[in-house]
Amino acid sequence: MSAGDMQSSLKIPKKRIAMIIGKGGDTKRMLIEKSGCKSIFVDSNTGDVTITWGEPGTFDPLMMMKVPDMIKAIGRGMNPKKAMSLLDDEMLFELIELKSFVGKKANQQRRIRSRIIGSEGKIRKRLEALTNCEITVYGGTVVIIGDDLGLPMASDAIKKLLNGAEHGPVLKRLELIRKKQRITSKYLDSIHTKEPSSGFEHLVPGLSDVAERRNRRYKNSQPDINNEEDLSELMELSDDETIDWAEE
Repeated sequence: MSAGDMQSSLKIPKKRIAMIIGKGGDTKRMLIEKSGCKSIFVDSNTGDVTITWGEPGTFDPLMMMKVPDMIKAIGRGMNPKKAMSLLDDEMLFELIELKSFVGKKANQQRRIRSRIIGSEGKIRKRLEALTNCEITVYGGTVVIIGDDLGLPMASDAIKKLLNGAEHGPVLKRLELIRKKQRITSKYLDSIHTKEPSSGFEHLVPGLSDVAERRNRRYKNSQPDINNEEDLSELMELSDDETIDWAEE
């Protein structure tokens, strides 16, 4: 280590040390290669992890923030390949500690973990599907990796469940938010800037007027995403659609 090198330090559970290192050191080597750090040292006796970077200006400062989060995610039970998604600039990380909700008693943490996981992992999987996030429940923590839209949704839903909210309303709210996002996305995709005339319109009298009227009708038929009545109507379920969530 050179005098001007910078370091990051953190601690992981001893049981997860092997996952940080990987078979034949593969995971650690991949972290070093993709992040641009100089080295990662894992103390197998204590679980202390030290990441050594170069001098300021020789590495990506964003990676200096992201690599510790990746190691935390792996250390808290997440699959290394899933944790590597944090290399994407748009992906964010959050760690929720169960003791903040029920204290340090193991039986209380065990009970509250089951609210996030659900029978056969169904609740966790549904949360992941509705928010497009990776969620891992391990020991006394919940780790979430997702983008700036999905992660806040997942975090809010998980905290509501940890605070005792029923599964049904929490999941239904996520479903409605997701549906609203799809509507918004379709609405934005439907907006096109008017292209310059190709010169074809003058060949057919009245063609440009017809095209303009058609475009106006099309635009008027699109939902107003800021209008509660439009959104409410679009979010209404058809006769053959239902949302039914049973309390775990």
